[in-house]
Amino acid sequence: MGSKAKSDGVGIFVAEKWVHSVVILERHSERILVLKRVLGDCLLNVFTVYAPHSGKHDEAKESFGDKVFHLVSCVPQNKIDVFAGDMNGHIGSSNVGCGGTHGGFGYGSRNADGSRILEFADGLNLVICNTLFTKQEAKLVTYVAIPVKSTVDYIMVWQEDKVN
Repeated sequence: MGSKAKSDGVGIFVAEKWVHSVVILERHSERILVLKRVLGDCLLNVFTVYAPHSGKHDEAKESFGDKVFHLVSCVPQNKIDVFAGDMNGHIGSSNVGCGGTHGGFGYGSRNADGSRILEFADGLNLVICNTLFTKQEAKLVTYVAIPVKSTVDYIMVWQEDKVN
């Protein structure tokens, strides 16, 4: 299901000691992968994604967002879920108007794609873990194209799973 141009794609590494506990690996597109793993008596769902970049048409971004939203929303919230990936948006450092989604420790300024990410997380009751604590800039920045620096890679979990 990969792209013939080999310009898009997502993958996941699994430590050898955990390979036996992987129940299924579902590739929903070249941009969306779901790994299901037994963790004790629970099922861990790991969603890994690579969102269309800012130069893509809004239709492609919306189609991607709708598909991911549907996949995540189909998982019961009593299951353990981790959502991670390159979301290709800048959510910024401000958490004003973000409820429990943004912890207030982001980086830079928000753009339209960052607003989409926040709406996605809020709509699914997810918290963006990257924003819950301070980090050194070198560890916070995941995208650099001089002069632009930003965070575009995010990890999210259910808000109920966040430890205060």
